[in-house]
Amino acid sequence: MNHSPEALTSARGTAAGLRAWLQDWSELAKARLSLLVLLTTLVGLYCGAAGHLELGRTLCTLLGTSLVAAAAAVLNEWMERDLDAKMIRTADRPLPAGRVSPDEALIGGAGMAGVGLATLYFGVHAPAAFLAAATFALYLFVYTPMKRWTAFNTLVGAVPGAIPPLIGFSAGRGRIEMEGWALFSILFLWQIPHFMAIAWRYREDYRRAGFRMLPCRDEEGRVTGLVSVLYCCALLPASLWPVTLESAGWLYGAGAVLLGLGYAYCAVNFAWKPSASSARNLFLGSILYLPILLILLVSDSR
Repeated sequence: MNHSPEALTSARGTAAGLRAWLQDWSELAKARLSLLVLLTTLVGLYCGAAGHLELGRTLCTLLGTSLVAAAAAVLNEWMERDLDAKMIRTADRPLPAGRVSPDEALIGGAGMAGVGLATLYFGVHAPAAFLAAATFALYLFVYTPMKRWTAFNTLVGAVPGAIPPLIGFSAGRGRIEMEGWALFSILFLWQIPHFMAIAWRYREDYRRAGFRMLPCRDEEGRVTGLVSVLYCCALLPASLWPVTLESAGWLYGAGAVLLGLGYAYCAVNFAWKPSASSARNLFLGSILYLPILLILLVSDSR
């Protein structure tokens, strides 16, 4: 149901309307995803600064990165609002449902991007702003259109998803070193099985909207499962990279192996018998894996 601008403005004049508006914008900005971005950025910052965080730089790094990430989410939904209307799981989002107007989303998203990049540039340094701008551009102008062209969009989309810890590391160290690239590789590889699980569960929706996700053409799920297993296997040695660089101890290393084996087990189970249940377990395994791994890394950093 679409609402006129006058009706939207009138509804927001009440306390309940304001709460609903804030909730809609929280959904537009994908607040839960932004929390993940904040976590990975903070871990990168902590590792880059060797645990010696400066309050002002930390706040500017987190604020700037979260604003750019939120802006990318808003503008992505603005670009795909007509396609979202075709999918059951996204049809009730604020834009296709008409609770937020396209003009409001465009202006708000662009404004957040500008403020976020300026915060990073003036409050941190130019390299952090450049990395954030690269993330923003890759997500919106490469990954977003690629979803309608090729199934390789997932690999491209994993790149901007893995850059936030590099932003944090650069902010803490002043430059990017191998420890930062180790964090990047972990985030990049982790995302593939995570997204395969999501795409398998919602493959009919993606197919309806014309998105070329791998599961949309993989009716039996065997290729999707195999890809998930391969990336989980690659993640195991990548997660031990901080140990080989002596930036983390063997307590982290042991935890990384156990977590990686658990994640791989979920992927193997999904590959062996693709189903809504095994895809859900793989998704839940991915959600558990990353925060625990990052907590271990910070706890056992050197």
